[in-house]
Amino acid sequence: MPESGDTPAGESLTTRIPRTRTEWEARLERLVRENRFTISVFFPLNGIVLLLASAEGVLPDPLAFNGLLILLGTLVMRSPLVVGVLPITDRRAAAGVGALTLYAYGIEYLGVHTGVPYGEFFYGVDLGPIVAGVPLGLPVFFIPLVMNAYLLCLLLLGERVARTGVRLLAVIAVVLAMDVVLDPGAVALGFWVYPNGGAFYGVPLSNYAGWVLSATLAVVALDWGYDRRALRNRLDDCEFLLDDLVSFVILWGGINAWFANWIPVACASLFGFGLLKTDRFDAPPARLSWGRADRGESATEREQ
Repeated sequence: MPESGDTPAGESLTTRIPRTRTEWEARLERLVRENRFTISVFFPLNGIVLLLASAEGVLPDPLAFNGLLILLGTLVMRSPLVVGVLPITDRRAAAGVGALTLYAYGIEYLGVHTGVPYGEFFYGVDLGPIVAGVPLGLPVFFIPLVMNAYLLCLLLLGERVARTGVRLLAVIAVVLAMDVVLDPGAVALGFWVYPNGGAFYGVPLSNYAGWVLSATLAVVALDWGYDRRALRNRLDDCEFLLDDLVSFVILWGGINAWFANWIPVACASLFGFGLLKTDRFDAPPARLSWGRADRGESATEREQ
């Protein structure tokens, strides 16, 4: 057996690189877990500073409202959600998310060019590469919002979540509440502009009617794609699965507070209170079932 000093330099590097999906999932989970504060607190706080500095004209070009920086920061904050659901995302679930992605592009294209269903609007700042008037990174903004709402309802509803009507109404209500936080802050920053104004902090009520449609289709797609029992078990096992919602509360709660949008701030505070009550952000890492990942169980086996 060769001595450690005889081992080629590249070999030790190779052994550190995951080779299977299970190994990649375990590596990514460890990375997120070890950097939870940075991802879910530092990044949104940094986002508040950069976005407000951009809006107030303090940050010079090309840093002010830099679309690639916005997209990168959003991807980092989304990473706990993506990594959290990855182990239970099989082909069917991926197809469901893919259908939501196509819907997001389609409904946004329709909205940008016709004003239906959200109301007439246009983008006021750079949100990254644009194709046919729609930001290429749109799914990064849209899908986590509806998925966080879906997961939060699974966590809070208990046995009632098995009833389709209850689940649908609950997810619609949570999505609307999240948009009550998001849209006024985004409009205040100039992310998107409703030229005809709106009754709620410059946001037209038609926007919320549009989100009822989007939330309904999200429930249909996620119900079809994912095993709800597997998602509920994953919520119990993965302490960081809703950390993206923590980032959402900090970022948009802070931005709305700056612009004195107090109803959105109150709504964000309710989300924050709920996360604290369910011990989401402070859940100890010991709750995670490392044994299953180490044994290499597949997503199908975990669902059984």
